[in-house]
Amino acid sequence: MHLSKKCSVFKVVLSALLIVALLQLIYLSFLSQFHGNQQRYRYSELFGGSGGKKNGHPEKNSRKERLRFSLSTGGIFDNSGQYRVYKNLIKSDFTTNHKPGSIPSSHVLALATHTTINNLHHLESLVERWHNPLSVAIFAHGQDVKFATALVYALSFFCPQIQSLVDFHLVCLSGEMASFPEQDREHFAGLEDCASVFSRLETHRDKYKNYAISGNVSYPNNLLRNVARGGTESSYILVIDIDMMPNADLHQQFEAMILGRETASDEVFVLPAFEIRHARKIPGNKAELVQLYQVGEVRPFYEELCSRCQAPTNYSRWVNSHVRGSEPLEVGYTLTWVDPWEPFYIGPHTVPLYDENFKQYGFNRISQACELHVAGYKFSVLSSAFLVHRGFKIQGEFHAKKDEENKRNRVLFRSFKEGLKTKYPSSNRRC
Repeated sequence: MHLSKKCSVFKVVLSALLIVALLQLIYLSFLSQFHGNQQRYRYSELFGGSGGKKNGHPEKNSRKERLRFSLSTGGIFDNSGQYRVYKNLIKSDFTTNHKPGSIPSSHVLALATHTTINNLHHLESLVERWHNPLSVAIFAHGQDVKFATALVYALSFFCPQIQSLVDFHLVCLSGEMASFPEQDREHFAGLEDCASVFSRLETHRDKYKNYAISGNVSYPNNLLRNVARGGTESSYILVIDIDMMPNADLHQQFEAMILGRETASDEVFVLPAFEIRHARKIPGNKAELVQLYQVGEVRPFYEELCSRCQAPTNYSRWVNSHVRGSEPLEVGYTLTWVDPWEPFYIGPHTVPLYDENFKQYGFNRISQACELHVAGYKFSVLSSAFLVHRGFKIQGEFHAKKDEENKRNRVLFRSFKEGLKTKYPSSNRRC
């Protein structure tokens, strides 16, 4: 009798456990089906038919159709024939809603930058600070061409601020072509909002350095700079690397300054560049920057790698003037270019293009600064505007072929300087 009761209890417990297990399986099946439906819905949102009434997203579908059209052109080849360029692969609402030549005066300054897919995650914080038109040129190679096309489409779809303000351009090797990512569902699995797209980009973070791309492919930095520049219509352009950050309110401050003075077509406005320790928050104004500078948490850009390349900026003079940060932006002082200065600057859209023969490491920016000098430009240092690079640049962190590339580009730079004598025969300036 006692044994029979024990068996009955055991059967009840076993039955209860089986019921719980069955309910868990049903619940998991429901979750899986719900997640699958969610993914199908998201995928349908991304690639639904072109009829706006059918799925209720006419603006999303027009974005998709614009991307499809951009890709159908096949892009254009650069002057060397080595690269294929898809200009305006994805246009922002700002660009789409303004016809060429009709950019309002309230958008006098645009930001232009370049990157590979492995550094595109920096775009999130850059957009958060900038809040104004931004042109991004992306270089992709091999399988990354598909990945880049898919992810920039997802960014423009899920991220309202990017959708509003960011124009994307794609550059790949001439033998490669970008295609509409409709069949590449694996690139979109799990993407349901802006944060999830940036999380996906984080998985590619620092996969390789820009100058050490697989397949021994050269990173065409100056071509990318020109493509990004050409994607803007603002009167002035600031070209930076994507892992750099301008001070807060730069657009508003520069606009107020430039609209209140006589413009000169032969003047560029220099922003002193700094590096900050990775753990530190990027300062928003000059007062915050100077505090960090004084305790060694911020230092001049390239101080360890090539202090001579930035020294002409005259950091001590800049740091010790206009420190309060409440004064309006103005020209602090004007300098004559000297070798080997390679400043970051805001310039009119008419400044000479970067020489696209320079690729990989070395002389790609200094060659353009040198040409500005020979062409007669003056370099005016802004009183409280600046750029900050995330992390200290130190020896030993660069790719293995850095010195070899620098040596090759040094020879190219000598030839470039000789060419400037022919290009500007009436100039008595040399570099």
